[in-house]
Amino acid sequence: MPPHPQTWLRVTPSGLYCEPGDFFIDASQAVPRAIITHAHADHARPGHQAVLGTAETLAVMRARMGAGSGDTQQALAYGERLDLNGVAVTLRPAGHCLGSAQVVMEWQGSRAVVSGDYKRRHDPTCPPFEPVTCDVFVTEATFALPVFTHPPALDEARKLLDSVALFPERTHVIGAYSLGKAQRMIALLRQLGWGAPIYLHGAIMPLCKLYGEFGVDLGELLPATVAQKASLVGAIVIGPPSAVADKWARRLNDPVLCMASGWMRLRQRAKQGGVELPMVISDHADWPELLATADEVEAPEIWVTHGREDALIHALKARGIRGRALHLVGLGEEEGE
Repeated sequence: MPPHPQTWLRVTPSGLYCEPGDFFIDASQAVPRAIITHAHADHARPGHQAVLGTAETLAVMRARMGAGSGDTQQALAYGERLDLNGVAVTLRPAGHCLGSAQVVMEWQGSRAVVSGDYKRRHDPTCPPFEPVTCDVFVTEATFALPVFTHPPALDEARKLLDSVALFPERTHVIGAYSLGKAQRMIALLRQLGWGAPIYLHGAIMPLCKLYGEFGVDLGELLPATVAQKASLVGAIVIGPPSAVADKWARRLNDPVLCMASGWMRLRQRAKQGGVELPMVISDHADWPELLATADEVEAPEIWVTHGREDALIHALKARGIRGRALHLVGLGEEEGE
């Protein structure tokens, strides 16, 4: 009988550890061998000795961390199989951001899949999530409450263009996480026909350049930090949520503060942040999608890394699926979800 994944995949102070393979997944502190699901800071930590991930994830890590991105790096393409001490490892798309991957591990006839963060909506900037049947599925639960049902992203982005048409004398500045959300927002606007230059905060520009190097065309992008104030009248500017809430945005021309996040479903969140135009655009699965994914992977047991673990585990029980909260430290700390 194949061994249950709980006998070879365990939680440690450094994160989730595959014992026979001798590697960690998204380790929270520096470890000898780490597989990284994606390059957001709460999953990709600096200081690991050997790092494995998609070529895109490794490129983002190098751009952000420099020498801290790993003493050695090994790229693994989606669908490519690698043997690590008898554990067969494959990466499958997670649909979260450029390079994001699920880690599929097979050992002695049992299979576990670690999703990392994922979404189930169409996104032209990264490959879509691929469900993989398994014995244990390890999932996030960022938006694991029934209130979180994300509307169509194009409809939310259209609100922005409607506002630009209504207030052509004002600058619309969008708070969007630098990796993934900003590029998806740009792609949505291009899809809706916005062909004018989009102005970017300095933290976002180099990541958009990386997207371009991997074949994702985002159109004309210009740095907002050096643009003349007059040239930003009627323009769209994108910056990290922290910058948008700071004096950086206040120098713009009568700015309309916008925010693209799943948390904008909660009106109080938008009100507290002084957001004039909230857009419910998330790079995480919503409540119906988390449950649909649980059905699709056909795992009799699902482990939850972070988020609203109790609510999801309760719903899984009603579906006849065993749930377990891992309480992994450090996950879910990113902005602009």
